Amino acid sequence: MRNVSKAFAGVPALTNVDLHVRGGEIHALLGANGAGKSTLMKILSGAYEADVGMIAITGNSFSLKTPADAKAAGIHCVYQEVDTSLVPHLSVSENIFLDRLATSKGEALLRWSKLHQEAETVLKKLGLSISPRALVRDLALSEKQLVLIARLLAQEAKFVILDEPTAPLSLEEADKLFGIMKGLKEAGIGVIFITHRLPEVFQVADRITIMRDGQRVVTESTEKMDAASVVQAMLGKSFEEEFPKLPAAIGESIMTVHGLVAGSRVRGVDLELRRGEIVAVVGLVGAGKTELSRVLFGADAFQDGTVTVKGRSVRFKTPSDAVQAGIALIPEERRKEGILVRESVLHNLSLPLLRSISRLGFLSGGAERGYAKSKVSELGIKTTAVTQLTAYLSGGNQQKVAIGKWLGTDADVFLFDEPTKGVDVGAKSDIFRIIGRLAQQGKGILYLTCEFAEALGLADRILVMCDGVIVKSFARGEATQEDLLYYASAGREELV
Repeated sequence: MRNVSKAFAGVPALTNVDLHVRGGEIHALLGANGAGKSTLMKILSGAYEADVGMIAITGNSFSLKTPADAKAAGIHCVYQEVDTSLVPHLSVSENIFLDRLATSKGEALLRWSKLHQEAETVLKKLGLSISPRALVRDLALSEKQLVLIARLLAQEAKFVILDEPTAPLSLEEADKLFGIMKGLKEAGIGVIFITHRLPEVFQVADRITIMRDGQRVVTESTEKMDAASVVQAMLGKSFEEEFPKLPAAIGESIMTVHGLVAGSRVRGVDLELRRGEIVAVVGLVGAGKTELSRVLFGADAFQDGTVTVKGRSVRFKTPSDAVQAGIALIPEERRKEGILVRESVLHNLSLPLLRSISRLGFLSGGAERGYAKSKVSELGIKTTAVTQLTAYLSGGNQQKVAIGKWLGTDADVFLFDEPTKGVDVGAKSDIFRIIGRLAQQGKGILYLTCEFAEALGLADRILVMCDGVIVKSFARGEATQEDLLYYASAGREELV
């Protein structure tokens, strides 16, 4: 792609952007939300047409006006929302060869045995043991993603765009995906890899292109860069600013948990949280972090143990009980549980406050709008208006709305479950500052994450969770990522 420019309603989204991708390389495309990555990839995949610039493959220029044009040129895209690209009630074979079935002409009879056999050949190339006859709706999320990649092989793709492919995957599933990406590379396919997770970039990418404010700021081989230089290029600020740690006075105990047991994932948790303290609970996928947050918020019941909040023993029957006791949850699945995507920013932000901004059962529109505007300004939520539907915000801004709705309540304990999942580096810094300000106000923060670097950068204490139990505690500055991974992977003190 050479000198690509694109504007919307006169506002530049891309300015003279160059992107050179080689066949047989994994090329990471990085940038904060709004940097122009998505617009550039939509032009490459035929969803948008560039105002200026050209696209060439092996010296031949292409005019890509539709996604069909891009596919014909060998350019395919796997989006983060894999379910939108698959037909759930069709088989794996049908989904792999969906384009062929949709465009086939003059075939009176379809040979299903041949179709399944061809699909099985493609699946074996990827090292997958999925049955070609299985229905896609019965597959795990990671398997659906791999079916999409199998479709690319069947269509003989030359270049593949992978948009946040690891966001919904566990560490083990992500490693399997990386192996398949390397297989695509060995087959001579160029892979454009978009991700917010920097360690993944250094694990698999050959080269890195970084965008900022609609322009390409650097393209360099991965071995010549490090995380600090990548963050500097993406944000225009230093690596130290990625995890801003605001000073906060730590006060008395605000919540204690002892011997908490809930189902098979929470099997005897002990912890204490103080005012002004950020306590990180780290662990791998399946350790029980989300289940712990749900129990503490009253969404799930616990069978044994005690929970004390502000000196009172509590046993919540519903999340409403937890809210009344001063506990707020920002859940991992923000689009399903944290926000109402089909409602406006205005209504999302005011949802927990309806009682306080109403009189005699009538909502005060002025109070609602005033609160929403103040939170949009305070949190830096990028929206065209408070009436904009939350579904159309970026992931980072949706998360700010999920946090902002609790800021006008009397909550003293904030539970953050994977708060930076699918959030770009710039929005992460904003969220970290919001959390820091809450700690300065004397709130207690329980930060549940599988991102070890975030825990090391933000937390006053780190608790490592494995198989439903807290297995190790570290004070700030005591641990490394290797230490956390060791204990999170069922390491034991006596083995050190």
